Amino acid sequence: MEDALAIPPLISGNFAFFFDLDGTLADIKPHPDDVFIPEDVLTRLSLLAELNDRALALISGRSIAELEQLAKPYRFPLAGVHGAERRDINGRTERMTLPEAVLQPLERELRHGIAPLTGVELETKGMAFALHYRQAPQHEEAVFALAKTLVKHYPQLAMQPGKCVVELKPSGIHKGAAIDAFMRTPPFLGKKPVFLGDDLTDEHGFKAVNKLGGISIKVGPGATQAKWRLAGVNDVYQWLEKLVDHQQQEQRALTNRRDGYESLSRSI
Repeated sequence: MEDALAIPPLISGNFAFFFDLDGTLADIKPHPDDVFIPEDVLTRLSLLAELNDRALALISGRSIAELEQLAKPYRFPLAGVHGAERRDINGRTERMTLPEAVLQPLERELRHGIAPLTGVELETKGMAFALHYRQAPQHEEAVFALAKTLVKHYPQLAMQPGKCVVELKPSGIHKGAAIDAFMRTPPFLGKKPVFLGDDLTDEHGFKAVNKLGGISIKVGPGATQAKWRLAGVNDVYQWLEKLVDHQQQEQRALTNRRDGYESLSRSI
């Protein structure tokens, strides 16, 4: 879909929420370590989770350990490394791994490959690798060529392009599969999914949400499979604030109606 997509509605009811992090809940920074989620945004995420039976998860290319730090003091279900690791509502964690026979030589080849590419950084994630070239956009073509060559040599891997990054991760791992896995278990089970993301890595998630009849929301410009759009991170913050206020009002109205019915029943 092109840029002419509507702003998502304010919803309440039987929904489960999934949020990407970088470029969605937090502004993208020159270095990943500089990224943070504002305190008031974290508070609203926690309120939204409580209003929806705790059916809210963060899904990111970052590791679970990073997500946990960025979400403190709150503890949400998490999917890290695009779903290669996942922690459920009860704290149980599942991880996809690659054999050491693949990890060690792959890391050596990546480090050797980027040595002449000044400004390109290698991030190791245990079961995946990311080549960041935000500080060296002139090396984009060389980074892609290196990634494509290594994926051919290691068929158990897949290449995942993103914003100024190319990742090598286990084949079959993506955010759509992570959302599907969450949706098969409580508290997500039986709800309609809502997913917000900004990057190419989020398109699998949009596809999965659309298939389940949910609400897919692209953050920022560009063609997408999402059905709705928010212009940027600040627009996500505004929508989230309005959504929480809307759901709180709906809950208060429901409570008042219930109290009225109970009072009427007692009087009868």
